[in-house]
Amino acid sequence: MARTLRASCKQLVRPDVLVTGSSGHLGHALMLELPKHGFQPLGLDRLPLEKGILSLTGSVADRGLVSRVFKKYTSIRYVIHSAALHKPHVPTHGKQAFIDTNLTGTLNVLEEAVKHSVEAFVFASTTNTFGSAVAYAAGAPSAWLNEETACKPNNIYGATKLAAENLCQLVHMESGMPTLILRTARFFPGEDDDPRWRTEYNGISQNLKVNELLYRRVDIADVVTAYVQALKKAKVVGFSKYVVSAPPPFQPSGRLLAQLGRDAAPALAELLPEYVESLRSVGWKLPARLDRVCDSSKAMRELDWRPVHTFQHAVLAVSQGRGWNSELARNVGERRYH
Repeated sequence: MARTLRASCKQLVRPDVLVTGSSGHLGHALMLELPKHGFQPLGLDRLPLEKGILSLTGSVADRGLVSRVFKKYTSIRYVIHSAALHKPHVPTHGKQAFIDTNLTGTLNVLEEAVKHSVEAFVFASTTNTFGSAVAYAAGAPSAWLNEETACKPNNIYGATKLAAENLCQLVHMESGMPTLILRTARFFPGEDDDPRWRTEYNGISQNLKVNELLYRRVDIADVVTAYVQALKKAKVVGFSKYVVSAPPPFQPSGRLLAQLGRDAAPALAELLPEYVESLRSVGWKLPARLDRVCDSSKAMRELDWRPVHTFQHAVLAVSQGRGWNSELARNVGERRYH
């Protein structure tokens, strides 16, 4: 039976950006922030959004529904496709469910976007696609991860997101639709899914998250500005992939990566003495090792992206007794995955 499209908000607006996955962390943040950048977003998600936000309820895996969205809202010029099953779904969902949402759903949105002459398509991918390229082995040199790094997915989430990236590239080659892929680092506010990290930091999860800004985390406010810049730059770029993570406050060298992978604290203390001292002054500690460093310099260079909430920014805030993350991160809070 065909589902009838009903928006959760009756505002008389002509949306120009379709945001799939609009009830998730990123999607919700985009729905809140895009109007401040001159866009009118329309959300689509299996879960309804709060009242007052223009959104539709449904799955991107439903091709008929996706088609009706574009036919009804002919003002859509841009798409940010963030709808997906994520890593927390791996223990609870089978591989076919990931394929249905992350692959079939992506293809549905891509092809309908082409059919309706969308001007820019931005795909929300993940640094989880790097998988086994990360230097997990104790003592191994830290892996410097950028757009040239070969991806080696090690779970169904990463595998389907990488396959969806390839679909994006194929559809771009066939249609010419400007398409950018943003491999976004972790930005969720919840506890780490690895109990080893929770133990190492004695339950002080904020210490862990601030440290992650060195190498694998990005504040959601900076994620939003990356997506805004991607929308603005897509026509000029055409097609490309970008890592979106807080910029590491150091440049790579073989010696440094070996130090970071073996015993990171002394190396970081030498590189960032003032910030390290500020961190220690509040009773927090440095990471024992960095298994990876996500390099976002290409996004900063080509998209004119200017992240604000860096490791240095966060440490300064903590040392002054302020919250380390953005107001947007606090407003979005924790969103449910199930």
